[in-house]
Order: sequence, then structure tokens, then C-alpha cells
Amino acid sequence: MSVVPILLLCSLALVAGSIVLFVFSARQGDCHEAERMCLLPLEDDADASPEPSSHSDSDPDPR
Repeated sequence: MSVVPILLLCSLALVAGSIVLFVFSARQGDCHEAERMCLLPLEDDADASPEPSSHSDSDPDPR
């Protein structure tokens, strides 16, 4: 028995399955959040602002 028909059947089954899953995912609207999620690292963090320190490195030592 040749291996080529078995490999062809398996690859066609994988392609058909991926198309079915893609259509199912697209109809649910899962793809719409991807645009918003990819922009999250560009937003400024409100809690990450550094607090001003009382000691500055450019001031000479007052001794």
C-alpha cells in the first residue's frame, strides 16, 4: 500500500478542519478584539508615573 494517498487524505482533512474552525471563529467575532489587544502596549500607564525624589543627582553634596 502506498503512503501517498494516506498523506493526501490526512492533509486534506487538516485543511478542511482549519477552514471550518476559521469560519466558526470569524462568525463568533473573535477576530475583532485582536486589533484592540495589539495596541495595548502603546497606551500610557497611569500608575507607572515616577514619583519625584527629594534628592537630585545634579545637586552638590551639602557637607
